[in-house]
Amino acid sequence: MARIEAGETNNAVAAALRVSERSVERWRRQRREGGAAGVVSKGSPGRPMLSEGQIARLERVGACSARA
Repeated sequence: MARIEAGETNNAVAAALRVSERSVERWRRQRREGGAAGVVSKGSPGRPMLSEGQIARLERVGACSARA
């Protein structure tokens, strides 16, 4: 956001961050409409790769020891 706030063009910001100009345009709009909270990542829209059971199993194993 510092580059955008410094007045850099969409093209310059996109090139520096290696993203599309469209992404920079979207960030500017989100910032304008929602302030700083508007550009916070909302995470992946996809479904989780692991099931609830698999996540629980990993948490149990991780709670044991490094050898587990």
